[in-house]
Amino acid sequence: MTRILANLAVVLLVLGSTSSARATMDDDFFNFRTRQQQQPMMQRGYPNYGPGSDYFGGGGGPIARERVAAPVSLAPGSIYISTSERRLYLILGNGEALRYGIGVGRDGFRWTGTHHISAKREWPGWTPPAEMRARRPDLPRYMAGGIENPLGARALYLGSSLYRIHGSNEPETIGHAVSSGCFRMTNEDVVDLYNRVSVGTLVVVR
Repeated sequence: MTRILANLAVVLLVLGSTSSARATMDDDFFNFRTRQQQQPMMQRGYPNYGPGSDYFGGGGGPIARERVAAPVSLAPGSIYISTSERRLYLILGNGEALRYGIGVGRDGFRWTGTHHISAKREWPGWTPPAEMRARRPDLPRYMAGGIENPLGARALYLGSSLYRIHGSNEPETIGHAVSSGCFRMTNEDVVDLYNRVSVGTLVVVR
């Protein structure tokens, strides 16, 4: 009986040590993925790596995309961005528009003006501008496209500026003033917009 109890104590000690090590590993993994909460660790081409997947918000974001009355009179196909509303409108014609929730520039980084879409990219790479790296020396010089890239699934480049309409790996920031001047959308929404517009599209920011 004494030998049985001793063996049982050893087994429990080993199991306890294993559980402790596993908890530490899981905690480290969670901390590593702080910016990727609720997003699966996938590689490009993974079968569920597209609209409707968990990564894209499961088909919806924090602000629902909806058809509304157009807030301005612009040619169909134009984009109107209201930074005060934190909304982007794709003008459809007949007095209607598609409205999307967006993240906008934080205080000191908001701007207004008119541009045209000069390029479109799927899973774009990101080169942080020198001014941003001066503020954040921890940023990489270049980050390849993918699920950890802050530009998300698609990017629409605005003229020759450094600004873009792009996806995000932080969908919880949509509807907030958080960026350095770019306009963030959920990956689901930016893919939808990307498929509806072309290079040359007018973009009015107010």
